[in-house]
Amino acid sequence: MVGSTYFCLFMKRIFTLITVLITISLVGIIVIQYSWLKNVVAIRKEQVRFKVQEVEYEVVESLVEEKMRMAPALPIEALPKENQEQLLKMLHPQTLAERFTVEEIRKIIEKSFESNGLKGAHFQFAVLSNVNGSGPDLQTPDYMKLYDIGTKDTTNYSIHSWPLVNLSGEQEMVFLPDETLILITYGMQDFVLRSVGWVILAALLFTLIIIAAFYVTVRTILTQKKLSEMKTDFINNMTHELRTPLATIAIAVDTLKNEKIIGNREQLLSIGQIIKAENNRMNVQVEQILQAAQLDINQVLKDKQMLHLHEVLHKLEDKFALQVAEKNATVAYALHAENDKVMGHPVHFVNMISNLIDNALKYAKEDVAPIITITTKNQKNTIVLTVEDNGIGMSRETVSRIFDKFYRAHSGNIHNVKGFGLGLNYTRKMVEAHDGTIAVQSEPGRGSTFTVTLPLC
Repeated sequence: MVGSTYFCLFMKRIFTLITVLITISLVGIIVIQYSWLKNVVAIRKEQVRFKVQEVEYEVVESLVEEKMRMAPALPIEALPKENQEQLLKMLHPQTLAERFTVEEIRKIIEKSFESNGLKGAHFQFAVLSNVNGSGPDLQTPDYMKLYDIGTKDTTNYSIHSWPLVNLSGEQEMVFLPDETLILITYGMQDFVLRSVGWVILAALLFTLIIIAAFYVTVRTILTQKKLSEMKTDFINNMTHELRTPLATIAIAVDTLKNEKIIGNREQLLSIGQIIKAENNRMNVQVEQILQAAQLDINQVLKDKQMLHLHEVLHKLEDKFALQVAEKNATVAYALHAENDKVMGHPVHFVNMISNLIDNALKYAKEDVAPIITITTKNQKNTIVLTVEDNGIGMSRETVSRIFDKFYRAHSGNIHNVKGFGLGLNYTRKMVEAHDGTIAVQSEPGRGSTFTVTLPLC
């Protein structure tokens, strides 16, 4: 037994260590993944910024080509120096505002964005003449509003000014109007998130899968650990419960070998009664285990019939009369329900209620007379049965597990209460088979209250 205890303690520590290590590894993976995704987003932002610059360069180059196409192709050196300025004014080359509409320039910019993989980019623009300085010659409807916002919010808005001059570096002197393109771009983070969105979603998905797998693994291990503990407790309880009547029978059989006993008929009958009682006790215990293993809920549902709950309670009053008298207990009834008709199995329904009363008597305090209060009341289309006692009560952990199969509250090596932990599990199954619900409220030292709610016929 000591070796088993040390082994359980060792396994518990190993499990705790494994859980901590896996948790640390999982947190580390999440942190590294977050850092990696942050770098991916930063790199993608830089790529988008570079592409925006490419778009601006292409647009400026395209607009300058249009200007050069319509401008007089006369080198300035060919003009007389004394009348150069007057002659240039007379030639009057066209500006972009004279040649294009806002929509035409918008299409040029949109086409450039699309060709650079930034389709649907948000932008506003204006073309300014550097000669008159009276304001934009061309501008989109929201240009002025976004320009004011962009000067304050440089994070989400970018304002670029490009002189519309020949960017090729050629020295051919052609007279061109002095103009500037102002381009405002905003909402580019959408492209960043759209382009790396699948990476982020995949990372989140795999992270969630890892977390879910970790959770399921830990939960499965805990469940298996719980079942192993319950199995061990059940075996220990069963060994103890069966060993006691066997030991009693063995002693009785040895007593029968005594010659003085053989000649005493009354003592023979008394020992025979002891053997029979202990044998019956073992049969009851074995039958209880077999019933729990072979319980057929479908059969319970099939054989239901109309029962009166109050009549069942009165029958149980007679059944527990001896136990009540033996423990000097008080059982008070407050049957306030006007309608007590329910559909129930004639045997299992009675056993279900019997287990609750038996439980209240079993777990009474040693030096305090048990007081059990049984009440009924109607609530909408149901009847509510309450069994309240002033017994030893239960801890919060015990309350959460009291309906588990084979579970019994730990009380060291004390076996003052007999059983295998099947009664309340059976009761819960029967309540559910009768379409009802069962709940328990309890505190250590203050007793327990079991509440069963059942539908009326």
